[in-house]
Order: sequence, then structure tokens, then C-alpha cells
Amino acid sequence: MWLYLVVLMGLYYLLRWYRERQVVSHLRDKFVFITGCDSGFGNLLARQLDLRGLRVLAACLTEQGAEQLRNQMSDRLQTVILDITKTESIAEATEWVKEDVGDRGMARGSLSIG
Repeated sequence: MWLYLVVLMGLYYLLRWYRERQVVSHLRDKFVFITGCDSGFGNLLARQLDLRGLRVLAACLTEQGAEQLRNQMSDRLQTVILDITKTESIAEATEWVKEDVGDRGMARGSLSIG
């Protein structure tokens, strides 16, 4: 019985270690698009990724939130105003991202802040 428990715990930690070791190649050359950056988790994530050297495209609901984030972070972080309840706002933000990113690509997958 104890042996099964030890084996399961070992497999759990091995899987956890493997997932944490996965890396997206050339991450600093890619862009990360984050919504809800005025405050809360989106704001924290945008700040953390900017501090790690990633290129962050931060979508904020208000100009005040965007300006505050822009003024406190590096030039790698860029902001756009986005109201996800309005189709035209989404279309404008989509075009902005396409123009800014071009064929350089967006980072895909999940990132953990540790």
C-alpha cells in the first residue's frame, strides 16, 4: 500500500517538474497579448512579463489605465484600448496587433509566474 502511494507521489512530482521545464523557443522575440490590464491579474501579468523581457501588448479598458501602465513599464510594453463588448473595438485592436506583430508571431501556450 505504501509503495503505491510513494510511486504515485513520485510520478506526480516528476510530471510537475517536466511541465515546469517546458520552454517556448525564442520567447523574447515573440509577443504576448493580455486583456484586462487596467488592474488585477491582467495588470500583474503584464508587469511580470515585461520585467522578464517579453514584448507585451496590453489591452486596457480605459485610457487612464493604459497611460499608467505605459508610464511605469519599459518600452517593450505597448497598450491599446479594448472594450470586449464592442465589435468595432475588437476589430480595431485586432488590426493594431496585426500591424505591430506582423509575421514575427505571438507566444502560444501557458506561462507560469514563479
